[in-house]
Amino acid sequence: MRKTLFCMALVALLLQWDDLSAFHDDIYQIRVPPELLEELQDMDNPYPATPERIELGKQVFYGKGLCVTCHSNNGKGVKLPGHSPRDFTDKKWQEIRTDGELMWVLRNGSPGTGMPVRIGKGINEEEGWSVIHFIRTFANQEDEKN
Repeated sequence: MRKTLFCMALVALLLQWDDLSAFHDDIYQIRVPPELLEELQDMDNPYPATPERIELGKQVFYGKGLCVTCHSNNGKGVKLPGHSPRDFTDKKWQEIRTDGELMWVLRNGSPGTGMPVRIGKGINEEEGWSVIHFIRTFANQEDEKN
C-alpha cells in the first residue's frame, strides 16, 4: 500500500513538472492595487537605514516576523509550486519594488499568494520598516561573494 501511494505521488509530481519549472513566472508582477501604485511608489521609509535599524530588521526577519520561514535564511525564498516567496537577492526585483509597495504588502498581505498580513499580526510598523531595510541588504550578497 505504501509503495502504491508513493508511486502515485511520484506520478502526480512528474505530471506537474512543467508547473514546477514556472516558480517565478510572475516575479516582477506588481502586488499592490493599481490605483494606489503611484502613491506607494512615492512613499519613503521614515526610518534611516542605520546599522542599528538594519540589525532590528534582521532580528525581526529571523525571529517574530516569521519571514525566514518562507523567504529562507539567504533571502532566496523556499521554492514551491505556484507562487513562491520573493527572492530578495534578485537585484532587478529590488530595483523596481519601492519601500512603499513592500510596506503595503506587509500591511495587507499579497493577494493570490501565501504572503500573509504581518503589520498588526506579529510585528508593528516600525519593525516592518526595519525589515524592509534588512531585505534590501540581500541584493548585495552576490557582490560580497565576488
